[in-house]
Amino acid sequence: MEPILNRNLRGFLESKEHRYYVLYGGRASGKTYHTAGFCVFLACEYRIKFLCVRQIQSRISDSVKSTIEDCIEIAGLLGEFNIRENYIEHKVTGSTFTFLGISRNLREIKGMSGIEILWIEEAESLTKEQWDVIKPTIRAEGSKIIMVFNPYLRTDYIYQNFVINPPPHTTIRHINYDENPYLSKTMQEVIELAKDDEDFNHIYLGEPLEDDEQAVIRRSHVMAAIDGHIKLGINPSGMKRIGFDVADSGEDYCATVSVKGSLAYSSDLWKAKEDELLKSCTRVWADARQTDSLIIYDAIGVGAASGAKFNELNENYINKVRHAKFFAGGQPNRPDSYYGQTGISNRDFFSNIKAQAWWNVGDRFRNTYNAITQGQVFKEDEMIFIDSTMPNLSKLIDELCTPKRDFDLNGRVKVESKKDLAKREIASPNLGDSFVNCFAPGVSTPMVINL
Repeated sequence: MEPILNRNLRGFLESKEHRYYVLYGGRASGKTYHTAGFCVFLACEYRIKFLCVRQIQSRISDSVKSTIEDCIEIAGLLGEFNIRENYIEHKVTGSTFTFLGISRNLREIKGMSGIEILWIEEAESLTKEQWDVIKPTIRAEGSKIIMVFNPYLRTDYIYQNFVINPPPHTTIRHINYDENPYLSKTMQEVIELAKDDEDFNHIYLGEPLEDDEQAVIRRSHVMAAIDGHIKLGINPSGMKRIGFDVADSGEDYCATVSVKGSLAYSSDLWKAKEDELLKSCTRVWADARQTDSLIIYDAIGVGAASGAKFNELNENYINKVRHAKFFAGGQPNRPDSYYGQTGISNRDFFSNIKAQAWWNVGDRFRNTYNAITQGQVFKEDEMIFIDSTMPNLSKLIDELCTPKRDFDLNGRVKVESKKDLAKREIASPNLGDSFVNCFAPGVSTPMVINL
């Protein structure tokens, strides 16, 4: 058995102190192969019920079954196992391996019992909703869950919740090709030639991508903007605004982001029921009154009544809290003006003002990035900065960088809708929308302030 077990990984996988084993890294590290070898070793020693899953498995050949078979053959153990079309069984211990695809068989997985080791291959694509179903299914005493994957995006659910913020009883191992004792000479040469490639760190060192090419706003641009005003020696000036996004469902959150000029410096996030709109509005109104800020609120759905609530709260005060509506589905601001240097009018480029607002914020983040990394010169109001002490900063960054660009039937750009985000198992970007509301074009002008 020893030739199929990586000694660097054996101690990691044999630990009895943890429930979750997270094994991630770049290609050619042998993660899958050596996990298979270890599972074969366990199957020979103990009676264990294994479930091996991956996101997409249209046929059994898509599974890790062939890898397990290879390990059995290399170890000279073919006589000890019954290898059938859809499962593998050890003749003496009674250990079994079952193979399923998550996306097609989630209900079947939910109904399984007695699973002692769950192996999730290519776990980077696992969603929160799938995990919420799978997690309680693996409930046998002393059961273990092994997650094996090459990271894709830093914002992916598994990377965020099992690498950056792992739950208790988790052991994490980052392993790359340089720890694979069985790496072929040919592969070593391939990797050596790839070291100057732009994506080498992602492919072979297992570093997640910061940027999704389809995202409206790039993570690298947002990261550069954190304390960007300090890096550029700018003392931000301008009107104070609070972007307010109202919860529109029982699982949703209310959110605010506070800015001064080009600097976002604070945020708030809280749970509220639909019938608690006045309570939420009072919370925002009090903050705006204390900081002398203009409230810019989403006037779609539940949020449409926010203005009336703010007016009620203003009744007993001479100095009113100012507030402005943002109609995300409305036509673009200055519809006949050209967008940037495209030579295309705003009305022909953007599907609605929400798309225009998100694109404008993305442009300002890019300007900040170029100013910091390349020394390009921009006016303060052409850039955006984020204070590093802002509450909920990590969540805000993720939400700003998650929505993808989309197009309507007339070819105009738009932002991925909440419904489409839900199809990707992603919650509504409440903080992200609040942030964008603060910088929405045309909203903070006096003519639209409701007093």
